[in-house]
Amino acid sequence: MASGASLCLGVPPHRLWAVRPGIYEDEKGRTWVTVVVRLSPSQRARGRGSPRHEPSNTVHMWQMPVHPREPMSPSQLPLSQLPLVWQLYPGRRYRAMDSRLWKWWTMARQITSTEQLILLQLRPGE
Repeated sequence: MASGASLCLGVPPHRLWAVRPGIYEDEKGRTWVTVVVRLSPSQRARGRGSPRHEPSNTVHMWQMPVHPREPMSPSQLPLSQLPLVWQLYPGRRYRAMDSRLWKWWTMARQITSTEQLILLQLRPGE
């Protein structure tokens, strides 16, 4: 995120459902497109007795209209590292269907006024 290139917006969606690969819909019927996914590999130390670090994943979504198509059922969606549903949770977090917690930020790109949602997977205990 470039400094000065974005500003904070209001309340994020209460719930996001996967409707097609990389596309989510919120409770207001707005579509959120996954534009960047950073999956950090597990940072396992090579030596014996060294601590093992859990992965930290980051997802960037833009709220934008997409060509209307029928949503896919969960059984039709391909396997993904991303949850099928995110639910807003207290403390600037989302809770995924698999109980993983994700910290969120909302931003607006000044040039295009596109709302952006950034999710960072929290490590257990964070």
